[in-house]
This record gives sequence, structure tokens and C-alpha cells, in this order.
Amino acid sequence: MDEIEQGEPTGPRARNRAAVENRLRAAGRRHLAEHGAAALSLRAVARDMEIAPSALYRYVRNRDDLLTVLIVDAYDDLADAIDAAVAERTTPQTRFVAFANALRDWALAHPSEYALIYGSPVPGYRAPQERTNRAGERPLIALAALVSTTSVPTVAGTDGGIQTAAAQALQSLGAESATLARGIAVWNLLLGSVSSELFEQLGHVTDHQAAVYAGVVDLGAALLFG
Repeated sequence: MDEIEQGEPTGPRARNRAAVENRLRAAGRRHLAEHGAAALSLRAVARDMEIAPSALYRYVRNRDDLLTVLIVDAYDDLADAIDAAVAERTTPQTRFVAFANALRDWALAHPSEYALIYGSPVPGYRAPQERTNRAGERPLIALAALVSTTSVPTVAGTDGGIQTAAAQALQSLGAESATLARGIAVWNLLLGSVSSELFEQLGHVTDHQAAVYAGVVDLGAALLFG
């Protein structure tokens, strides 16, 4: 099948299928946390669920299919957390801070899912864009919505030609290119900071990572709003 279906089941058969799908998702996340994405095994997941491995093929075709389901779920869960946090704020700057903090909070609460979507690629796996793009773009779309009505400030010391070229390279995406270029830069700034904390890339500095991240968020807000 192309993807585990979500939504309210309407009959006994549909409810039973939904229950198995939910168990499969939960078992997949457990194995992801315990063994990592590269070691995810349908046979091991089936053993955990106490069902025959062949029974899982009614729900997912193979290991890669299950990875795709978990990736889509992770992106959607992160985006839902961001949307909820942003909805509680009223100004672009406070909405951005809420966005950034929701990203970090979700990553710290779901480290294995964060690693799956923003960490190293899984050897031998290639995410099918037709199934993952919608969910994967949601966090970026949320960020773009925060800055879509603002004019990005000029940053002293930057090269105008280089900045213009970067903006022009994004014109095909159909958005205001200068704003989009700055938004992508800030997104990478946030993502790099979260990754360095989660993957312990800064050594003892991670003992004070909340303060470090607050500084990164403040810098990001200045880059976006001046």
C-alpha cells in the first residue's frame, strides 16, 4: 500500500485496521529510538507486536515503506507543534520566537524522529517525494508565513551582489526572493543549533545550550525583522 491511512475509522473492520496501524507506528517509533533508522527491521517490529511478519505486508510493503510513514508522521507532528505555538502569539517577532522554541522543544522531546528527518540519510533509503514533500515542507511554510509580509533588513557588512544573486536563485519558487533567501538562512541557523545540541557536537557548551539557543533565536529575529 502507498501509505498508512489516517482519519476516523467508520466500521469494525476499519477500526481494527486503524488499531493495527497505530500499533505499527508505535512499534516503529520504539525501534527507531532503540536501534536507529538504519537498523529498522519489519521482522523485529512484527516480533515486538507479536504478529507474523507476513501480516505486516497488509499495511506496509517493506522496511522503506514503514520509514516513509514514520517520516511523514514526524514532519506532521513537528509542524502541528509549531502551528500550535505560533497561534498563541500576535506579532511577527513573537511568533518567530515561538516557532523557534517549538522546533527545539519538539526535537528534544523526539530525538530519534528529529534524527530521522534532519539527521544523516538512511543508507539505501530514498524518500519518495510524492509522499514526503507535503509534510516536509510544512515547517518551512510556517516560517515563510511569518516573514511574508515583512521587508528583510539590510545587514551591515554583507555583499549586495552576493545577496542579490542568492535571492535571484530562488525566484522560481514563486515567493518574494529576498525574504525567502533570508528565511532559509535563518532556518538553517536554527536547525544547525538544534542539531549541534541534540547530537552533542559542541561538547561542554551543551551544558548551557538553552542560553546559546536563545542567542541564536535573537540573532535570527534580527536578521528577519531588524
